[in-house]
Amino acid sequence: MPNLSLTTWSLHRNLGPLRWTQWDDERKEHVTRVEEQPEKLSLLELPAVLRDKGFTTMEICHFHFKDTSSSYLQELREAIQQAGMRFYTLLADYSDITNPDETRREADMEWLQRWIDIASAAGAERIRIIGGDADPGDAEALKLAASQLQRLIDYASDKGVRIITENFHAMTSTADNCLALLDDCGNQLGLTTDFGNFKGPTKLQELSRTIARSESIHAKAQQDEQGNLDDAEFISCMELVKEHRYEGPITIVYDGPGDMWDGIDRVRKLVTPYLG
Repeated sequence: MPNLSLTTWSLHRNLGPLRWTQWDDERKEHVTRVEEQPEKLSLLELPAVLRDKGFTTMEICHFHFKDTSSSYLQELREAIQQAGMRFYTLLADYSDITNPDETRREADMEWLQRWIDIASAAGAERIRIIGGDADPGDAEALKLAASQLQRLIDYASDKGVRIITENFHAMTSTADNCLALLDDCGNQLGLTTDFGNFKGPTKLQELSRTIARSESIHAKAQQDEQGNLDDAEFISCMELVKEHRYEGPITIVYDGPGDMWDGIDRVRKLVTPYLG
């Protein structure tokens, strides 16, 4: 049966500064932009807090790592293990593996390889790689995305980290492209489906196709500016999860206004009937 998981994005106003990676086109290198946020809870404290709240699995966004030294990664790994949690996925929230600028594209691949190393050292089971920002109708870019993902799969093969992608950003904004990448890379590539990332009248049909082949679900509810959730739409998504007999983590994603724990709890109430 599915189990309850949380992404650190759901607490992005509580976990301290966000360290966003960006590409400086003039300098032809990566730079880090720091977005200040209060640290109400440290990343090292989070696993025990999640355990006490009934979560069994967690996902960590790359920009929440305040340190990537070996000592800090070991400390984080031990904190997760001592709490009895699973570090299911490290979410690499930057890179464009389909960028037409070869210098940028190769620099991004090197950046991703470094984060695969970090994921391995921190004990993450998986790392989520964005499928690219190219137009979803660009067949050559889709082939490039598949070959780039295969390169990363090969790089990670001896590091104990599985490569997965997600229906996230332009290239994987369609179920067709998500499934094409899975077919091209075989069972070496995994998939995350996020409820919030497909749009339009065919959303549920698209979700149904990708959920059937997903090993991770991001349970994101639609909401208005006040943070009121669209319960009916969310339940329709959860019914697809049930229909396809999905048995992995259901990761709550809340990024609305107000207290983040309150928002997480409101999404959790909708998820709970579908848990084992």
